[in-house]
Order: sequence, then structure tokens, then C-alpha cells
Amino acid sequence: MTLRSDPQHAGRTAAGRPAAVRFLKLKLLALLLLCALPVYGVATYWSGGGSWLPAAVYALMSVITSALYGYDKQQAQRGGQRTPEKLLHAGELLGGWPGALLAQQVFRHKTRKFSYQLVFWLIVLLHQLFWMDRLLFGGNFLSRHLF
Repeated sequence: MTLRSDPQHAGRTAAGRPAAVRFLKLKLLALLLLCALPVYGVATYWSGGGSWLPAAVYALMSVITSALYGYDKQQAQRGGQRTPEKLLHAGELLGGWPGALLAQQVFRHKTRKFSYQLVFWLIVLLHQLFWMDRLLFGGNFLSRHLF
């Protein structure tokens, strides 16, 4: 049996150490680019007299969602009760998608399931569209055309 097919050793080297994240620099660059718009949007909102709450929500939800990924990965390896995908997606939707993206790479978890990744990237896109709308149209375009 190879280590690749053994779920307990997934993401580990032959010596049992955690495997390095492949294409780390490229993935960090992608994360920075994806976070640029929300960070700029939150900073603009905050500097314009808005609340600091969006920044806190993104940070807190990223930590919580990342922890949920770690717990789910641990439970998957042990054969325990898993975290429902709806809960993981809820954390991402509530602002935890940056933490989820990091956790997917660090824990090598939920990266291959197409249906999961589709929903995840739609959530990321939704956040990007929200901040584009907020910055370019004052938040009026989406609300005027969708509701």
C-alpha cells in the first residue's frame, strides 16, 4: 500500500512529516490577490467613517472556518463524525473564505471534491462581487438589479 492511498498518511512524507504545500509562492500570491479587493473595501469603508466590524468579522470567521477545516480533517483521518459541508460553507459565506482557502492548502483538505470546490469558489466570487459593487457603485448596482 502506498502512502497516497492511505487516508491516515495523506499529506505526509515517507518519514511521516507533513508534506510541504506545493506551489506555495503561487498560492500565497493568489490568496493575496483574492484578498486585495475585500481588504481595500473594508479599509475604504472604515476610513470613510464606517465601522471596523467587517474587518473583525472577516478575521474571526477566517480563524473559525480554518479551525473547522482542521477538525474535519482530523475526524476524517480517525473515522469520526465529520463537520457537515453546509457548516463549512456557512463559515466561508460569513467571511471565512480566506481562512478556508489557507486551511485547504495547509491541511490538504476538501481540495479534490469538485462539487465542494464549485460552491467554495462561488462564495469567493460572491464576496468579490459584493466589494466591487460597493467600491464602484456605492453598493447600489447589485441591490437595484437583484432585489
